[in-house]
Amino acid sequence: MSTFLNDMVARAKADRQTIVLAEGDDERTLKAAEQLLAQDVADLIILGDADAIAHSGYVLDGAELIDPATSDLCEELALELFRIRKHKGMTAEQAAELLHDVLYFGVMLVKTERADGMVAGACHSTGDVLRPCLQVLKTAPGTKLVSSFFIMVVPNCDLGADGTFLFADCGLEVQPDAERLAHIAVNSARSFETLIGREPYVAMLAHSTYGSAKNDDAAKVVEATRIARELAPSAAIDGELQLDAALCADVAASKCPASEVAGRANVLVFPDLDAGNIGYKLVQRLAKAEAYGPITQGIAAPVNDLSRGCSAEDIFGVAAITCVQAQARR
Repeated sequence: MSTFLNDMVARAKADRQTIVLAEGDDERTLKAAEQLLAQDVADLIILGDADAIAHSGYVLDGAELIDPATSDLCEELALELFRIRKHKGMTAEQAAELLHDVLYFGVMLVKTERADGMVAGACHSTGDVLRPCLQVLKTAPGTKLVSSFFIMVVPNCDLGADGTFLFADCGLEVQPDAERLAHIAVNSARSFETLIGREPYVAMLAHSTYGSAKNDDAAKVVEATRIARELAPSAAIDGELQLDAALCADVAASKCPASEVAGRANVLVFPDLDAGNIGYKLVQRLAKAEAYGPITQGIAAPVNDLSRGCSAEDIFGVAAITCVQAQARR
């Protein structure tokens, strides 16, 4: 494990949280659960066919196994879901039916504080994972949108926070306008400080630096920077910056010597999803970086969406990060 993941695991173990693994019918989830329990990283609630999970061959001692189709909690959780959503036209019957869905059941466990967070997405789409979150948990106070980020750990790198960076948004917001991009920046700065424990230096990335190109795309990033500074006046946020100006001190000295961010950025905010998704995958594949995510930010309680191509090791890492997010929320 990387130093970053070792730190996440150590912090999770120091203040154990209860995490829902919603996809107990998936073998990768059960393998990750076995590792999480063996290392005392978290208390687990695993959803799915409880009998099949118990006889899966994985050592899951200490985990609570719940089948949403038969659980005694269904009636109570369905009544609470109905209370939350009846103003949107949901009937009691619809609420009861939704509670048979592992994702709604898991989110309701978090909503009723039976669990501190949830991890899902190994065999569900992002939309399926986030829909119950936004309907039930909603966004965190003072937050206008849910976005995502990756923690990138680049080997043999002295840039950023000793080779560690936060990249946003690489998974959710397709074409954020200036206001949404500003909120992504501010939330990303907070996430970096929560997880990495160091001061964030946020670069609002573009194809130009300080007006070297004049067009609508660059202007959006300039406006987003202005809004982000208003939202978080004490944060170090600057833009628009080209990537080399954001990361390299010699380029920063030439292009924007007065910037407090240029040459030392550790949080990279991409102008749209194309740039963010391509950027993190380039660094992951060419620099052989470890990529942890996508991690969601902005939900009232930590729920993280996995890639459907994830491994058991990915689920393990995201669960540990979810624990640290839950600690910070408390």
